[in-house]
Amino acid sequence: MSTQLPDAEELLKKLAASLQPLITEKTALVGIHSGGAWLMERLLPMLGKNLAYGILDVSFYRDDYSQRGLHSETVPSEIPFDVTDCHIILIDDVFYTGRTIRAAMNELFDYGRPERIDLAVLVDRGGRELPIAAQFCGARLEVPAGRVLLLERDAGGALALQLSARRRKRAPAAKS
Repeated sequence: MSTQLPDAEELLKKLAASLQPLITEKTALVGIHSGGAWLMERLLPMLGKNLAYGILDVSFYRDDYSQRGLHSETVPSEIPFDVTDCHIILIDDVFYTGRTIRAAMNELFDYGRPERIDLAVLVDRGGRELPIAAQFCGARLEVPAGRVLLLERDAGGALALQLSARRRKRAPAAKS
């Protein structure tokens, strides 16, 4: 089965154009590690403002941490500004169940109380398990059962979407 995927670079431009009218001196971008952080890095110059920004790694905040464990690319979150009373644009690459976004919001509130949080995603693939919605979305796609949609970045920073076989969930660690 061949599925034509949209051009990630074009979706990024579309996302930037939709976010531009929201940008004020109180706006900050926060990318979720790793794909959301890649998008945030690319959006900063496209939005043309000197915006506060940060990166969240929500690994420890996920409600399925005991099943997933810690992924090999875990990095510390970096929020070098006061989120209190900020308008946060939370950025992720592929929006699926809503669990990553719930974890990101929980972590953000550990840094303070934002005035508002908007969610911007490159792709919404549906399949929500939590009542969370993206306010800004590059594209909505149906992803075939048994497949995952991944954002990849090459050495030059160019972004591309790829379909891959679904990874099996890790077995919980044995209790001693």
